[in-house]
Amino acid sequence: MGGVVISGTGVFTPPNAVSNEQLVESYNAYAENWNADNAEAIASGDAVEKQPSSVPFIEKASGIKSRYMMEGKGAIDVSRMHPNLSEEAPENPVDTPAQVKMAFAAAEKALKEAKLKGEEIDMVIISASVWERFLPSMACELQSMIGAKGFAFDMGMACSSATFGISTACDALQSGMANKALVVTAEYLTPVMDYEDRDSHFIFGDCAVAIVLERETETKSETAFRINDRKLFTEYSPNIQVTFGTRNLLVPEDISDPKYRFKQNGRVVFRELLPKVIDLVNGYLEKNERTVEDYKRFWLHQANINMNIFATKKLLGKEPSQDEAPIILDEYANTAGAGCLIAFDKYKSDFKTGDLGLICSFGASYSIGCFEVERL
Repeated sequence: MGGVVISGTGVFTPPNAVSNEQLVESYNAYAENWNADNAEAIASGDAVEKQPSSVPFIEKASGIKSRYMMEGKGAIDVSRMHPNLSEEAPENPVDTPAQVKMAFAAAEKALKEAKLKGEEIDMVIISASVWERFLPSMACELQSMIGAKGFAFDMGMACSSATFGISTACDALQSGMANKALVVTAEYLTPVMDYEDRDSHFIFGDCAVAIVLERETETKSETAFRINDRKLFTEYSPNIQVTFGTRNLLVPEDISDPKYRFKQNGRVVFRELLPKVIDLVNGYLEKNERTVEDYKRFWLHQANINMNIFATKKLLGKEPSQDEAPIILDEYANTAGAGCLIAFDKYKSDFKTGDLGLICSFGASYSIGCFEVERL
């Protein structure tokens, strides 16, 4: 039946770039107002004074310098501190969500690179960390928009949504259930952020990345990468959370409660997850009789510069260069499941036939997805 290849990729970048400076200015103004309003409670010990944020703090903690948002004004409006409803988002919830529009824009680019039309696709997956709409399926709407046949469904695995979605599509192609698949990780993350929290107000941005997969024997793409092998891993952890769900709709005040927005225990995640990533990759190398020198590039999950440097230093035995392990989170921030594939899309064009690379996602749940790819 032939191997499976990534025959096209595409990235949709939202229109609104928001800098660290903008976020810091609005957060600090909000914190100052909050501290003044709660001065008595702070003095009595019933409330904790909010500490100011700063650009150096953000860059040292994360490596993030900017991010893209579907709507950038509300999050830096001191009277609101949350994004407004994007102009791309529907007034009527059953109309096309912003997340699907993001997916469609990325899909068009991926299909063009793969030299395919939408009607040639017979499997569509939107695999993402959070959902703008549960029903009807957003993947089914995307399927309709591009004129695809076959079947479509939504799925998710947090920061490994893209890699788990790709692996699911690979299984379908190899079994004969599908012939050509489109996997889109559209991460509309800014609505779940708590912009009133100093330790997390800078973390996420919005973005979408699309991947076309087909059999090697059928591809017309001039930029295809064969998927040689893959490995997935999960182990339950509550250290990264967005716990808002359908039950909260029964209690209207829950909708604005910050405890249901994004929360993480970053130090614990660093300590617990990264050794699992290193062990998985090293085990993968041993199984396939590879060494790190066999790979031209590592495209890693883009959550935090310190995590990426730690992981690649452990693997390579040295400080990684941008060529060896490209970083895109300085511009895009953390885009959850999309990050490693955004890096792949932007840093793959210099590969020649036979060059090998490793795509690796890791993060919430905990989850890890690892792929070896080879340029055809």
